[in-house]
Amino acid sequence: MNRITHASLLALALAACTGEPPAPEPSPTASGEPSAAPTNSIFDTEAGVEPAVAEPEPTEATIPFAEGGSELSAAALAKLDALLASDAAKSAGAIVVRGHSDAGGNDAINLRVSRERAEAVRDYLLEQGVAADRIEVIAFGEQNPVEPNALANGEPNEAGRQANRRVEITVALQQVEKTASPEPTNS
Repeated sequence: MNRITHASLLALALAACTGEPPAPEPSPTASGEPSAAPTNSIFDTEAGVEPAVAEPEPTEATIPFAEGGSELSAAALAKLDALLASDAAKSAGAIVVRGHSDAGGNDAINLRVSRERAEAVRDYLLEQGVAADRIEVIAFGEQNPVEPNALANGEPNEAGRQANRRVEITVALQQVEKTASPEPTNS
């Protein structure tokens, strides 16, 4: 037997084991050597294969309030505008706005300030046309720091406190309800 026949038999035997259809047998070229097997391109519509379309993913953003207070800075507005341009924001999914503060001050003040920050972000989203029923505001106060509020010696950690004064936003994808196909009837 020649090489092509051995390769063909081996391919058929392997295909029978895996349940996959056999690969096409290479045809010999003018020199008698087998040519490369044809490949299907992802752009080959005749093969019934269409290019994959990437699905949008949920989007997250952190809006800084490094200087304190609840005023949106130019950097914060730029991040919010980028978030609004995302596929997730355009999908009409739920938006959760979580306000945070540093540990300076008492718990009641920190909770109030974190709510004011989250509400400032919510208000900007509303001004940009986001539907109010999509937005949920949660205030955490100083509960979830991303950096230590104090140094090991007990002194304030200003860089850590700046990082903790923030609003975190999560934009979920809109959930599309799938309707069940009607059962076929035997008439």
